[in-house]
Amino acid sequence: MSAVPATTRGVVFVHSAPSALCPHVEWAVGAVLGVRVRLDWTAQPAEAAAWRTELSWQGEPGTGARLVSALRGWARLRYEVTEEPSARADGARWSHTPDLGVHHAVVGLHGDVLVGEDRVRAAVAAANGDAALLTAELDRVLGRAWDDELEPFRYAGDGAPVRWLHRVG
Repeated sequence: MSAVPATTRGVVFVHSAPSALCPHVEWAVGAVLGVRVRLDWTAQPAEAAAWRTELSWQGEPGTGARLVSALRGWARLRYEVTEEPSARADGARWSHTPDLGVHHAVVGLHGDVLVGEDRVRAAVAAANGDAALLTAELDRVLGRAWDDELEPFRYAGDGAPVRWLHRVG
């Protein structure tokens, strides 16, 4: 009796990309998912001459991290990748902006960022009793700077169509 492979789902949100990068994003995402990808790009009103798209995917746990690795390094690309929890892995969210790079967060069942005990202890130690420093450390751990930068791009995408793509095999 063979084991059924674990699967999970997630979404790739490309919040802004220059038109020259759009086909490269499709190629990179398709290479990770093992299928040809043709995305529906719409204008991104939060940035002149930028485009946005979304793609829901299904695959093995770790697919989200592979998608981020494939998209990493393009200077003008803003994106987020989510991966739902599975039997083998916690959920995750990766956020990328040109100025900040990539932020990774473990995400719970209800979408909350989960911060491990060691990271909380490190933030408390770094703050050394200063409440303002503790707030800044926790904001860093939670990815507040990424959320602040991406929020206008997220709202600009409200009502955009979502496509589901399932990995075959």
